[in-house]
Amino acid sequence: MHIATPAMPELFAQLGLDNSNLAIARFIQFHYLPPQTSIVHAPFWSSSQRRFLDECLEQDSEWCELVDQLDSRLRRHH
Repeated sequence: MHIATPAMPELFAQLGLDNSNLAIARFIQFHYLPPQTSIVHAPFWSSSQRRFLDECLEQDSEWCELVDQLDSRLRRHH
């Protein structure tokens, strides 16, 4: 059985965050990722969230593209 590619709401759910469109927009609005900081090392993640993001990127998992998109959005809005 083929599972559809996950979208941003699914990534937020995996991170244990509110995954409504409004909550995602607010998260991105209120969290900033400095240019020299890896998304994995952002200060606003819990240790389990950090571990999940690190594993996504290390394993080049199905979540990797979404993590990259989130990374970009956290940098762009400021």
